Order: sequence, then structure tokens, then C-alpha cells
Amino acid sequence: MPETDRPRTDRPLVISAPAPRTLDLIFTPDALERLHRRYRVIEADPENIAGLGSAVLSEARYIVGQPPLSADTLERMPRLRAVLNVESNLIDNMPYDVVFPARHPRAHHRPGLRRTGGGDGGSPWRSTSPAASSMRMWISERGASVGGGEGNKSARLLSGSEIGIIGFGDLGKALNRVLSGFRAKIRVHDPWLPASVLLDAGVEPASLETVLAENDFLFVVAAVTSDNEGFLGAKAFAAMRPGAAFILLSRAGVVDFDALIAAVESGHIRAASDVFPEEPLPLGHPVRRLPGFLRSAHRAGALDIAFKRMGEMVLEDMELMDRSLPPMRCKRAERETVARMRSKPVTVN
Repeated sequence: MPETDRPRTDRPLVISAPAPRTLDLIFTPDALERLHRRYRVIEADPENIAGLGSAVLSEARYIVGQPPLSADTLERMPRLRAVLNVESNLIDNMPYDVVFPARHPRAHHRPGLRRTGGGDGGSPWRSTSPAASSMRMWISERGASVGGGEGNKSARLLSGSEIGIIGFGDLGKALNRVLSGFRAKIRVHDPWLPASVLLDAGVEPASLETVLAENDFLFVVAAVTSDNEGFLGAKAFAAMRPGAAFILLSRAGVVDFDALIAAVESGHIRAASDVFPEEPLPLGHPVRRLPGFLRSAHRAGALDIAFKRMGEMVLEDMELMDRSLPPMRCKRAERETVARMRSKPVTVN
């Protein structure tokens, strides 16, 4: 009997549409069993939620995933309490003026969107290999590895250094906790946060110009928005200290990559990145042969333990909302900012 024709039961209905991720990826076997025990779960094509029919839409309490939703489809889902995004991007693919009604911007009985990130910002140990290029030595302009004092002429210690962070969301806060053990002076630029939030975190609020010009290491953990696409370009790299390290950990869209490559080629700065404008990085891409540029193949958040933590967060918050309590584990996507997000959707895990 098709799911849409089955009689209603007491278990709340969940629409599962997390593609390209899967429930098996997100949930441990025990958590997945708990999910199916407590809820009726319908697997759905993310591109055709409306096609599930009125019988399903009218009963759906949660959506797991971030499928495109029209205002008409949302109106057909009166029991929907939350859309739970299980990737680290937010996509402008639904009418947020409907998702967040102006009269009840925080009412949990109306459709709401929350997300859980892919990791906790830690630094996992991984096996490395020359083929994977997960880690390389800084190398000399001659292309050969250099050791001893000669190899350390341009080296800088994190301990006691000056460090800049651009973006201070969950990843920026986690990064700050890691860096705090190095007794560094940490300056942060985040135009979406008041200075008091940064001061409470033990960092120094700073302008973008100050963060660029006055630090030995610059970590970029900013999301791509309608306000900042490509905002770190030639002018920004020229403002950095000679020999400073530029580390990109969030999204390639905030950087003019041609300008970054030119700044590294000139020897003015060094760089490291886990993300690139085109992934996987083409074999002939100049970054692959560029001395002074460390690269990783967008692996920072793709840990099985991180995926499984997502599933646990989702379950915990669903159970809270079932009891008419506010969610505590997933982060609410605020209507004032969510429509500005411009990150590319996940295509592979």
C-alpha cells in the first residue's frame, strides 16, 4: 500500500530529503532505529516535495534536508514545525517571508528553518599521502624542501603571534578556542556581530583593514553572502604583512582566487586552503604546483563522526519540539540574514 494511502497513526510524520546526504550517513544505526520508532519517515525527491500529495503534506511535522519549497507548498503543510538542514550551507530556495511570518517571527508552531553544521571546528588527525596532498611542507622558490635554519628563515610561530579571524560564527568561535592556547593576540572582524559579543569571547573587535594589515596569520571562516562575494581580492592581499599566512577554511566564494594566486606567486604572502572555486581541483590548476600554497581537498567537515553528530542534534531537537519546547541543539537560521546566503549547495559528501 503506498505511504500516502496508509491510515494515519499517532507517530508524527517526517519527510526525508537530505540529498546528496542520506539517513544512513547522518544517523548511527541506533539513532536511525530511534527515528523510525518515533516517527513515520517518508523518503522524498527534494525537487518534488509538492508531488507527495496533500495527504502527506498536511501531516508532515518535520523536513530533514533543505529542499526547495514554494509558498503554495508551505501553505499545504499546516503542521510543519521545522525544516532541519543537515549541511553547512543555507540556500535561498524558499520564501523566507512565509517561513518566518512577520507577526510570529519566533513561534515554533509555524514553519521554521534551523541548521546544524558539519563539524565542531576541531583539528582531526588524518593519514596523509603525497597523492592526497592533504599536507605539504612550505617549500623554497627553487621547489626543493629545505631544512634547518635555512628552511626556517621565513617561519613564524603561532605562540605569541598576532592572529586575525574574518567571520565569527560557530566555526570562528571554535577556531578561537583552539588558538587561545597559543597566547596570541587575536583580532576579529565580523560585521554581523556587535563589539560586545567579540569582547565577551576574549578577542579584539577590529575593522577589516586592521585585521588584514596587522596580523601574522589570517584565518577566513566567513560564509558567502550577497554582501561579500569575492571581497578579498588584490587590494586586500597587498594590505597584508609581507610573509603573512592566509588560511581559507570556509568558502572559496569570498576570495578572488586569481588575485590570491598572484599574491602567493609574488612571494608577498603564503596561503593554505581547504576550498576552491572548482572542486575537485583540475589536475592542471596552477595551485597544484605553486610553492607557498598548501592545499587540502575540502575535507575539513567531511568526518563520519561529524555527520553522526548532526543526526543526534536533529533527533534531540525534534524530541524537544514534540514536547512543545524550543530546540536547543540546532542553530536557528535568522530571517534577517538567511536570504543573503550565497554558498553553493553540497553536491558530494
